[in-house]
Amino acid sequence: MAKPDSVFIYVGTYPDKAQARDDYQVVKDLHSAGAVGTYDASVVTKDNLGKVHVSKDEMATRHGAWGGAAAGALVGILFPPAVIGTALVGAAVGGISGHLWRGMSRADVKEFGELIDAGQAALVVVGENKLEQAMDKASLKAEKHAARQLDVRPEDIDQAVREAAAAVR
Repeated sequence: MAKPDSVFIYVGTYPDKAQARDDYQVVKDLHSAGAVGTYDASVVTKDNLGKVHVSKDEMATRHGAWGGAAAGALVGILFPPAVIGTALVGAAVGGISGHLWRGMSRADVKEFGELIDAGQAALVVVGENKLEQAMDKASLKAEKHAARQLDVRPEDIDQAVREAAAAVR
């Protein structure tokens, strides 16, 4: 059972980007229906050179205060910057990465990274704890998936985003 004040991570793998984007749309629809609170999601692919690419529908990032930084922060933890083909830089990603990193074990990081490596595409979702129950009921189509509830408060992620926004202004 999810703690009332925690962050939930989901990573699912798919045979292609189109199927990952279909489940990405399911998550957006869950939010539109009020089934999930603040979240961030991205579709992740690797090219023939092994570079990791993060694809986002920018409208989805407007659904919550995290502004698209939470999923990028998780991808930044899982893959070294040298293999990331998309710019995932900025104070928000750095601050959020620190919170997520402290909430995961090395085994979690290894499992999530290996899961993404195994598929052609992946859906990465970071959100408030009520996301877990909604995604369990949604019957996502991932071939494989891993999910973890982290001992990280959503308010800490919110604060990292606010601090980064203030630094940019």
